[in-house]
Amino acid sequence: MTANSRRPRGLRLWPVGTALALTFTAAIAVAATAFFIGWDLLGARSLKPERQLTSSTLFDLVKLSFGVVAGAGALVALVVAYRRQRVDEDGALRESTRLHTERFTTAVSQLGDESAAVRLGGVHALAGLADDAPTRALRQTCIDVLCAYVRLPYTLEAHLPTGDIAARHAYVSLREVRHTVIRLIRDHLQLDADHPRSWGGHDFDFTGAVFDGGDFGGAKFHGGTADFSRVSFAAGHVSFTFASFAGDGSGNFRGASFDGGTVSFSHTTFDGTIFDEVTVDFRGASFTGGTVNFRGASFTGGMINFDGVSFEGSAVDFREAYFSSRTVRFFRVDFRAGAVDFSGARGTVPNGLVPPSGAPLPAGLTIPPAWHQTP
Repeated sequence: MTANSRRPRGLRLWPVGTALALTFTAAIAVAATAFFIGWDLLGARSLKPERQLTSSTLFDLVKLSFGVVAGAGALVALVVAYRRQRVDEDGALRESTRLHTERFTTAVSQLGDESAAVRLGGVHALAGLADDAPTRALRQTCIDVLCAYVRLPYTLEAHLPTGDIAARHAYVSLREVRHTVIRLIRDHLQLDADHPRSWGGHDFDFTGAVFDGGDFGGAKFHGGTADFSRVSFAAGHVSFTFASFAGDGSGNFRGASFDGGTVSFSHTTFDGTIFDEVTVDFRGASFTGGTVNFRGASFTGGMINFDGVSFEGSAVDFREAYFSSRTVRFFRVDFRAGAVDFSGARGTVPNGLVPPSGAPLPAGLTIPPAWHQTP
């Protein structure tokens, strides 16, 4: 990308002469249209000729001339006032953007401070900036920085040097800042889409991040993308309880690793809006430890893809989940040494989950009795 393509585009206005010419042309066209419509509605056939110009007719012509001049002046004033309003609005936006940039720079510098208290202040400042951002793009920039902070390299508590108090204090401080970011994102995604501080419809990129806890409960990932691809859910409790993923590409867990702790998708709604498009993608995810809970989750539309998933060594709970269509896929799934329980699940059998008639169920897979008779 060149420097010119990155340069902000300023206010674009037509030259005043062009604007006036187009305005007069449009006014004449509207007046002519109105005249001929009125002429037709009145049923007029022709004009009555006058052989001699009377004082009354002359006075009407003078009034008509002054009316035309006044109308032209009003059009000029209207165009000038419109241009002035646009320039004022553009100036206000530029000033607001300049102030936003200054505050943004200060907040980002706080995120790099050694003090956890200062970093927490920077996180809240960025969230406030996102709320007050004058444009959608500037709000997205603030969100991108917060997500990037969660993606930074992170050492789990289990990997800290034994007896290193300083390292543990640093870990606890960093964990508090990271969980504050997650909490602020969740709080803003719980708001209704028309709320002025809702972050709904924006993109959240957590690619490759390490999670050792965090609460996304009740968050509405609608309209934008929520990218959890190659994420490691390594420890603690991560909750998506009562969250909802709706729209094309709204949830991407492709290649994620569920290898410790507990992840809960209990009563989560996966509601696609575009048939045959992937709404939530777990392809290639690895469930190798801990507990993952989809209990009571609702898979109501779109494509929910578990193809190629490995449930090796995890307890995965789909009990009482609801499947309303056959667009949930479980092809080439590895159930070795895992415990995947669909007891009490309702609705349509997911594609590829149940082996062909007569073939035994994979060890560790439990399905409702009614699904055994499904062809």
